[in-house]
Amino acid sequence: MKLLKNFISYYKPYKFLFFADMFCALILSAIDLVFPLIVRYLLNDVYVLNDAHKIIKYVLYVGIALLIMYIVRYFCQYFITSWGHIMGAKMETDMRRDIFDNLQKQSFSYYDEASTGNLMSRIVTDLFDISELAHHGPEDVFISILKIVGSFAILASINSRITLILLFFTLAMLYFSYFYNKKMRNVFVKNKEKIAGVNAQIQDSLEGIRVVKSFANEGIENAKFNKGNNNYLKTKEESYFIMGRFHSGNSFFQGLLYLSAILVGGIFISDGSLKVSDLVIYILYINTFLNPIDKLVNFTEQFQRGLSGFQRFVEVINTKPDIIDKEDAVELVNPKGDISFKNVSFSYNNKHNILSNINIKIQSGKNIALVGPSGGGKTTFCSLIPRFYEVNDGSITIDGIDVKNIKLKSLRKSIGLVQQDVYLFSGSIKENISYGRPGAIDNEIIEAAKNANIHEFIMSLEHGYDTYTGERGVKLSGGQKQRISIARVFLKDPSILILDEATSALDNENEQYIQKSLENLTKNRTTFVIAHRLSTIKNADEIIVLTDEGINQRGTHDELIKQEGLYSYLYSLQFKQVE
Repeated sequence: MKLLKNFISYYKPYKFLFFADMFCALILSAIDLVFPLIVRYLLNDVYVLNDAHKIIKYVLYVGIALLIMYIVRYFCQYFITSWGHIMGAKMETDMRRDIFDNLQKQSFSYYDEASTGNLMSRIVTDLFDISELAHHGPEDVFISILKIVGSFAILASINSRITLILLFFTLAMLYFSYFYNKKMRNVFVKNKEKIAGVNAQIQDSLEGIRVVKSFANEGIENAKFNKGNNNYLKTKEESYFIMGRFHSGNSFFQGLLYLSAILVGGIFISDGSLKVSDLVIYILYINTFLNPIDKLVNFTEQFQRGLSGFQRFVEVINTKPDIIDKEDAVELVNPKGDISFKNVSFSYNNKHNILSNINIKIQSGKNIALVGPSGGGKTTFCSLIPRFYEVNDGSITIDGIDVKNIKLKSLRKSIGLVQQDVYLFSGSIKENISYGRPGAIDNEIIEAAKNANIHEFIMSLEHGYDTYTGERGVKLSGGQKQRISIARVFLKDPSILILDEATSALDNENEQYIQKSLENLTKNRTTFVIAHRLSTIKNADEIIVLTDEGINQRGTHDELIKQEGLYSYLYSLQFKQVE
C-alpha cells in the first residue's frame, strides 16, 4: 500500500488530466454500451412497423444520432490516447528528474557499489514501463469492467451481403492504418535518437561524478540533463498526438462499420430480404466483449512490469546520501589552507582500516608529498579532505573549522583536484576548461590555458577553443587532456590543491610540460602530491610515507634519505630501475 501511495502521489500535479481521462473513458464506454439498447429499440419499436417509409425514416434518425455519438467517441478516444499518454510521459519525466537529482547527491561510497548500467536501466527502461502503467492501468481496468459487465451476453453472426458493402470501409481503414503506421515508425525513430542522447548525457555525468563533485557542479549537470530530458518529452508528445489520430481514426472507422450495418441492414429488412434477428446478430458481433477481457489479461502483465519497475525506482529514491550538509553548516570563505588531521581513522564499509589514528598539521601554502606502497591510503587520505568519503573517527579541519561543519559546495569549491585518469566531458575544449568556473569569460579561459601550457596547442587546431573533444576526450592525447584538466583547476583558483599521480601515466616530454604547469599551479596553495615517481617530489616541503599501518616516516627528501628507512629503500629501488 505504501508503494501504491508513492505511485499515486505522482498523479497529483496532473489531477485534471487524470480525471478528464477517466471522464472520457466513461463516455467512451457508455457509448459502446448504449449501442445494444438502440438495437433493441429498433427491433421492438421500429422494425415491427408495416410502413416501409416510416422504417427508413426512423432508421435515418437513429443513424444520425449514432453518427453524433461516434464523433463524440472519436474525440474522447483521441484525448485518452494522446493526452492520457502525455500525462504518463510527464509523470515519467518527473520521476526521471527525481532519480537523477538523487543520484547527484550520493557520495563516492554509493558509486563504489553501484553499477552504471543498472542505474541506466532504472532511469530509462523501468521508467518507461512505469509510464505505460500510469496511463493504461486505471483506464484499461475502468473501461474493461464497464464493457464486460454491460456486454457479456451480446451475440451476433455475419451476413455476406452486408460484409461486401462493409469491405470498402475495411480497406479504407487498412490504408489509414498503413499511412499512420509509417508516421509512427518515423517519430519512434526520433524518440530513440532523443532518448539515446539523454542516456549518453546521463552516462557522461555519472562516469564523471568525481569531477562533478570536486568542482561542486551538480547544478550544471542537472541543467544539462533537464534540457535533454525536456527535448525528449517534446518528441514523445509528437508521437502521442500521431498515436491519438491513429487510434481515434480506427475507432471512427469501426463506428462507421456499425452505422453501415444499421443503414444497409434496415434497407434489406424493409424489402424483406433480411431477418431482424440476423441483423442483430451481425451488429452485436462487430464489437465483441472479448476485447476488454484481452485488455485485462494484457494489463496483468503490464501491471507486474510497471510495479516492479516502480519498486526499483523507489529503492534508488529512498537511498539517502550519507554525506550531507548540517543544518548549521557554514560557508568556507577565502580559506588560507591550514589543514589538520586529528586522530583520523577510515575504513571502507567498516572493514579493515585504510587509515588509523592519523595526526598531522599542515600550514597553508605548504607542498606535501604522499608516498608509499599501493594500498597505503594515499588517495583515501586526500579524498577525506573534500568529504568524498566520511571519516569513521577523528576530525579534519580547515582553518580550524571541522569539514563536517562546512557546506559541501563551498568546501569543494575551495579544493582543486588533478587526477591521473582525466575525465573530459563531451563538448568543446572551451566548455571543458570553463567547467572549473562556470560563467568565466573568454579571456579568463585563455589565461588559464596559458598557465597550463596548452594555449598554443589549442590555437593550432582548426576550430581552436571550439574544438570538439569527443566522448571522454578521445580525440586528445593523454598529455593534452591532462593540461586541459590543469587549466580547469587554474580557472577554479582553489586554495587547496590535490595532485593524484597527475604525471605517472605520461611520457617524459609530456611530463616536463605538465611539471611546468603544476609548478605554476601549486604556487601559494596548500598542495598534496601523490606520486610514485619519487624524483618528482624531491623539492616538496615535507614528504609523508604512508603504509597500511599509518604514517611510517615524515620529513624532507634529504632527511628521509639519511634515515635509510622505507623512503630511502623505495627511492634507491627506482634509481636502480632508471639505471
